[in-house]
Amino acid sequence: MTEPHIRVLVVDDQELIRAGLRGILRERYGFTIVGELDTGIDVTQAVAQHEPDVIVMDVRMPHVDGITATHALTRAGNAPPVLVLTTFDEEEILAGALRAGAAGFLLKGAPAEDLQRAVRTLAAGGAWLDPAITGRVLTTYREGRPPMRPGDQVDRLTPREKDVLALIGAGLSNAEIAADLFLGEGTVKTHISHVFTKLDLRDRAAAVVFAFDHGLVQPGDPRQQAET
Repeated sequence: MTEPHIRVLVVDDQELIRAGLRGILRERYGFTIVGELDTGIDVTQAVAQHEPDVIVMDVRMPHVDGITATHALTRAGNAPPVLVLTTFDEEEILAGALRAGAAGFLLKGAPAEDLQRAVRTLAAGGAWLDPAITGRVLTTYREGRPPMRPGDQVDRLTPREKDVLALIGAGLSNAEIAADLFLGEGTVKTHISHVFTKLDLRDRAAAVVFAFDHGLVQPGDPRQQAET
């Protein structure tokens, strides 16, 4: 049975970029671009209309930028994950996008295959950090986060919960974690819920940062950015 295409909403004010994304996220590769916007002003309505699985979002756009649009989606609840397209010189953008609730970060100059893998990973429930900007993402996230409390230590987790957190940090989806640990997806979701509660983590991006900070995963881990 053929897997359904991943539905993508593209938000970028440059037609040239949108055209490039159309070429990369084609149906032959398992994607369908269900809508395009040149500003973030109508993103919430477009999500309701097109029901995308993933949003590929530029950050610098007229009228409503990508950070504001991502924040609006997060407030609305039940929004699809946002993959932010960024550049090296936008550290303040990284910080804002993290706080807004973005689930992935990719350089605009990244290879087409990385964009495809990133979209697949987010659609499967994972988080994505472009290896080229992992250090910057971690730094900006830490700067915007309150200091860790004693109760935030990794030793609060059971061995299995540590395994699950490490695989989240490596970028695996729930299905991939289940396969890696020979568990059911329902059991994985339960472990993730316990991890988030014990460590007071807001979302999957926060879990990725925590995993890096505590040595559970390192940049360049061969499991990181695993393709579904």
